[in-house]
Order: sequence, then C-alpha cells, then structure tokens
Amino acid sequence: MTTMLRTERVILRAWRDDDLPAFAKLNTDDRVMEHLLKPLTLSESDALAARIRAHHAQHGFGLWAVEVPGVASFIGFVGLGVPRFEAGFTPCVEVGWRIASAHWNNGYATEAARAAVTFGFERCGFSEIVSFTVPENLASRRVMEKLGMTHNPSDDFDHPLLDQGHRLSRHVLYRVKKADWCSGTVPD
Repeated sequence: MTTMLRTERVILRAWRDDDLPAFAKLNTDDRVMEHLLKPLTLSESDALAARIRAHHAQHGFGLWAVEVPGVASFIGFVGLGVPRFEAGFTPCVEVGWRIASAHWNNGYATEAARAAVTFGFERCGFSEIVSFTVPENLASRRVMEKLGMTHNPSDDFDHPLLDQGHRLSRHVLYRVKKADWCSGTVPD
C-alpha cells in the first residue's frame, strides 16, 4: 500500500486510474517536456504510470500523484525513485517532480518535494538524496536549491542513457545529506 503524505496545501497519494488522462495531457505539454527527451504518446504515458506504480509496490516509496485540494485532483507527480542507470553516484535515491504547467510558480513542487525528502530520511532511513537535471532547467534547479540541496560542478555528468553529444546529455547533480536535513541546517 502506498503511504499518503499531506502538507499544508498538497496531498501526495497513490495513483488512480482517473489520473491517467491528466497525466497524458501533462506529458504532451511542450513546456513540461522541454528538458526531457520528447512528449509522450498516450501508450508511453500509461506505461510510465504503470512503472511508477510498480516502483511503489517494489520499494515502498516512489513518485506520488500530487493533488491540491480545492484546486485540482491531479497536477503531476513528486517523489523518490531509484535511477535505472549506472553512474558515479549510483546506486542512489533521487527526488524528482513533473508538474502541469498550469500549476507552476505556486510552490507546489517545492512543498511536495520537501515532504518526499523528509519521508525518505525519516521513514526510509536514506543517508543521502540526490536530484539531477540538464543545466538549462533553471526552474527545477531552483526547487533543488530551495530544498537545501547543493551542487558541486565536479559531480556533473553525461547521462549514460543518452548518446554523447545529445543536447540533453549533460546533467547537473544536486545532493542533500540526512545529517544536514535533520540538523536544521537546510532551509525550511
């Protein structure tokens, strides 16, 4: 069973079948998908949702569906995942998000990601959580920084699942350690 997380404004919950149409629409939005490989077809979007559900079942954590009560029953996902590739910093746990563009600039990604990271440290016992994106994805990088994650340019990497020289190959890596998160040195 997927754990539900609540914050002041959002609910991170298990996925429902009625989330799939809104998820498919989000995955075709050029603004949302700008820093990802390509917009997803309906079948690709549904397959991703199935993988997300399977990850929750396998690991006891994953990418939660995000609901904003009184605003929208589904605005995207936020949560924790285990990357499906090998790099110098793997194995690891990543915090990530994908929010519908109509709901950007409201702080929902940061608020939900803070809840997910807290869950990862307090309930799962992880010692570190990472996040990564392409250097040009300034909005996601701001969320990482608001979470108190730090970037060391020596950690940047070429994504191993992309061809060398691909426009999205280069990635920046951000990290936050449990000791910093729990000590209160990370901004709230």
